[in-house]
Amino acid sequence: MKLSKCLFTGVLMFSLAGCSLFGGEEEVVQVAPSPTVNNQFPIQQIWQNSTSGNTLIYSLLGPINYDNAIYVASRSGQVKAIDLSSGHTLWDINLSKSSLFSSKTALFSGGVSADEKYVYVGSERAVVYALERDNGKVVWEKSVKGEVLARPVSSDDKLIIHTANGFLQGLNRDSGEELWDISLEVPPLSLRGNSTPTIAHDAAIVGDDNGRVDAYYINDGQLIWQQRISQPSGSTEIAKLNDVDSTPVVEGNQVYAVGYNGNVVALDLSSGQIVWRKQLGSTHSFAVDTGRLYVVDQDDNIQAIAKNGGEVIWKQSDFLHRQLTDPVIYQNYIVVGDFEGYLYWLNIENGELAAKSQVSSSGLISRPLVVDDKLIVQAKNGDIYAFTKN
Repeated sequence: MKLSKCLFTGVLMFSLAGCSLFGGEEEVVQVAPSPTVNNQFPIQQIWQNSTSGNTLIYSLLGPINYDNAIYVASRSGQVKAIDLSSGHTLWDINLSKSSLFSSKTALFSGGVSADEKYVYVGSERAVVYALERDNGKVVWEKSVKGEVLARPVSSDDKLIIHTANGFLQGLNRDSGEELWDISLEVPPLSLRGNSTPTIAHDAAIVGDDNGRVDAYYINDGQLIWQQRISQPSGSTEIAKLNDVDSTPVVEGNQVYAVGYNGNVVALDLSSGQIVWRKQLGSTHSFAVDTGRLYVVDQDDNIQAIAKNGGEVIWKQSDFLHRQLTDPVIYQNYIVVGDFEGYLYWLNIENGELAAKSQVSSSGLISRPLVVDDKLIVQAKNGDIYAFTKN
């Protein structure tokens, strides 16, 4: 059973009072007000585009860039290519199945990815699509083992899919033909979301729903190593959740990963052995620079952590339970969005809030995208914005 993350303390959209998911004592969760700030610089919107968004659905669909084009998708089935400089639509297709008497939306959920040939997108209907990157023409569509909540990832002639029911599949990139599949153990209860694999040295590094980081050869799916970074604990079902839903980061011979109710760790890429660990729970993926990891923890504190040893360099605690997006690095700032549609710029050196702007009252969930001097944001209502800092 996959439970939406927006039900939990770390990513709550509203204060909950008198609500208990699993019985027992009722819990009240306080959401911090949006911090006030005197902007230290102007934030300029340079273009806006749109897709058919859905404000009632928890969806991490977000923009991706390849070769100066932005690719976006909507839950209903729209896929669009947008010119990075102007915001003009390059092509726009709809993959919903509609007829005179019925309409069947695509239920896209797995994010968008792109390479030099194709654009890929996965759905809750357990279908993955590959489209021509230049014109959006469907090259193939493939039924996979389960709904796709993580971005498909391509490497050479392969496409790696991580499904919500715990399958990792390798497909032929050009045809969609299944090359191999493996089944990851999935607990009866987990958060709604999956780790997007990271490809390094012909291996897929991926988090699973049992608190582990796994490495598999992408040629045949053979297991290389497996390492637990989050252990079930506590007396409630929520306290026992230990999903690793973040995207692992590989740099040199180290893998950085974080788990819900778990730890942030550095692992040896060759063996999976733990180099260092620090207790910190999160479902968010990192932003990374030369010396630090930046992570939003499960209470929506933003922390800067040293890559060498895991020391906390700074911690920003003004966003308690504001359901922040994954962080990104934009110039000398950490940028995150929240459920009320605000974007926040934090000084990368000390975590102090430098600026904020409200993008869309529909809210922000997906990770912003940084391309050159532009910050690209997809709001819940489907609007796409490009900003720059003056």
